[in-house]
Amino acid sequence: RSRPHLAAPRPLRRTGNDSDRGFTLILMWNDTDTPLAFFFTFRSYGTWIHGDERGSVDRHHNAYGSARIEQIEHFEAISADRMNHEPVLLDAKKRRATELGIRNVCLKRDWCLNAINIRTNHVHVVASIGTTTPDRALAALKAYATRQMREDECWTHEHSPWAEKGSKRRLWNEKHISDAVEYVLIGQGRDLPKFD
Repeated sequence: RSRPHLAAPRPLRRTGNDSDRGFTLILMWNDTDTPLAFFFTFRSYGTWIHGDERGSVDRHHNAYGSARIEQIEHFEAISADRMNHEPVLLDAKKRRATELGIRNVCLKRDWCLNAINIRTNHVHVVASIGTTTPDRALAALKAYATRQMREDECWTHEHSPWAEKGSKRRLWNEKHISDAVEYVLIGQGRDLPKFD
């Protein structure tokens, strides 16, 4: 039996009257090899290095659901010594530029930006990118964010403000998208001030 295919995510449908303010999620199955969207996360440089108490990921410990590398005190010191420059924290001006750059790349490439949240040391983006590979999309998100920071004169260095690589989680149906959007918009703690 064929399952219905949804080409693009739709918002939650409102049900009931104004007093009950209920929402119903209509879950559609994606019957293709292309995810409906991706949940991207990337960090600013040097803000989460190997040996960190939160654990870390490397090329040998990166399978979905696998355990992170546990904290090893001397490993953090070695990782810090190997850094090419100071850790990068995103102040209000850098966060604004990063968001504008990401919005611009989504507009230019006709990607559907479902959610975005720029924190002081990492970025979350939920976007539908069509047939673009997630590696290319992640590279474009970082490149446009960096370009905008340079245009706004809040990043004057030659090197990138971003750590290498990033997370690219596939979102196969509307429930996955809804959960990712909720996490990005609501699950990050209090809103950061627009000034520093």
